[in-house]
Amino acid sequence: MVTLTKYVIGPDVALRLAHNETVIPDEHQILAPTLLRSQMLSLLYQAVGCGEISKKDADRRLNYVRGLRIRLLGDRVLQSTAWKIADQLGWPDTFAAEYVALTLLQADAFITLDAELAQAVQELVTTAPIEALS
Repeated sequence: MVTLTKYVIGPDVALRLAHNETVIPDEHQILAPTLLRSQMLSLLYQAVGCGEISKKDADRRLNYVRGLRIRLLGDRVLQSTAWKIADQLGWPDTFAAEYVALTLLQADAFITLDAELAQAVQELVTTAPIEALS
């Protein structure tokens, strides 16, 4: 029997996976707050706007992420937990706290490319490197 490992990913990780066209093994389940979609769209729009990537490449990356088996969540409990986490850590908003809250509530580990964020939440949740997904 295969054990399913649940990972919460942020938009930074989703974009890196898309850039590398990483194949996610079946034994991994990916979760994210529903805000992942909007954050990804915004980051890709900005990247196209400043000439980092082409619109065609942005579309390819969006299609890759849309094709991933990501369970998107954003219920009342998640939002309440995110509020508490942001307040506890003194953050100016709740965006990152939603990823941490989801990890706390439903996942085994949080994957982020942001070393400062990983450091800030190390007492609350387990973090893992992006390589854990391959």
